[in-house]
Amino acid sequence: MKFSLFIHMERVSDAQTEKQLYDEMIELCQIADKGGMHAIWTGEHHGMNFTIAPNPLLNLVDLANKTKNVRLGTGTVVAPFWHPIKLAGEAAMTDIITDGRLDLGIARGAYSFEYERMLPGLDAWGAGQRLREMIPALRALWQGDYTHDGEFWQFPKTTSSPKPLQNPIPIWVAARDPNSHEFAVQNGCNVQVTPLHLGDEEVEKLIGHFNAACEKFSDVPRPKIMLLNHTYVADSEEDALLAADELNTFYNYFGAWFKNERNITQGLIAPLSQEEITANTYYSAKAMRENKVIGQADEVIARIKKYEAMGYDEYSMWIDSGMSFERKKASLERMIHEVMPAFA
Repeated sequence: MKFSLFIHMERVSDAQTEKQLYDEMIELCQIADKGGMHAIWTGEHHGMNFTIAPNPLLNLVDLANKTKNVRLGTGTVVAPFWHPIKLAGEAAMTDIITDGRLDLGIARGAYSFEYERMLPGLDAWGAGQRLREMIPALRALWQGDYTHDGEFWQFPKTTSSPKPLQNPIPIWVAARDPNSHEFAVQNGCNVQVTPLHLGDEEVEKLIGHFNAACEKFSDVPRPKIMLLNHTYVADSEEDALLAADELNTFYNYFGAWFKNERNITQGLIAPLSQEEITANTYYSAKAMRENKVIGQADEVIARIKKYEAMGYDEYSMWIDSGMSFERKKASLERMIHEVMPAFA
């Protein structure tokens, strides 16, 4: 099992400056690198202070100069917000600058808030179809002299400029439903999955979709699969319960952004009251304690050993949580020093 860090700048108020958030993010990434993690992943979002990430390639180029060993991955770029020629070229340039450390994760996107602003009229189906058209075009552009006549993009003979250092850059697809898994596996892409707020039953269901796709396309070499999950390595049960309560609040804000019904001012969603959070039992602290990988090191090790036995190749510690920098740092250091050695 390989371990990685999944991270963004995040805030639900303006109590911290964006510069402070960025500096803290970099420090956590450097701890992950020095601690022997395999990769760092960061994604793409627009107009949302909840996840501040307008272009993950910018962050990865900066991280390339501030880390030594980790792979640097987009988790993920949103396919419909890019033109294939632009993404092919920028990814290739990033691969050169990072000395061949880039992994390119691609998704259809999830937030209607972003669809409305970036590509009005887009829905999840149309975004998924753009993803399916994008990936073969990227690979063809990296090979060169490629003409594209698709449903969403058309262009004459073009070669990515530059071409990537890796041949090819590994591509990962964020997948949930069986069709997404089948597309990824059939096209030789690695797969990223997350149970979000759900528990191990969902983790097992997701790898079931992946295994079924691998069986259906058995002529294709089996790709890798990464599990992204909220994780907190606690120093006590009291600490674990506090983390569960913090993730309860985080998922309430996640759900509010996803529903896209609340007022947004200066990129910040209208604050949720404690009464609203308490009333939403869907994301209760009790559910978070049961569903998420929260606990002292022995409990976390046992949980991740289960995922390793299921067949997951990489476990990504999703550190976005609304917690303070100090709490994130302490959990990450316990992950590195108390959990990861059990998988060495």
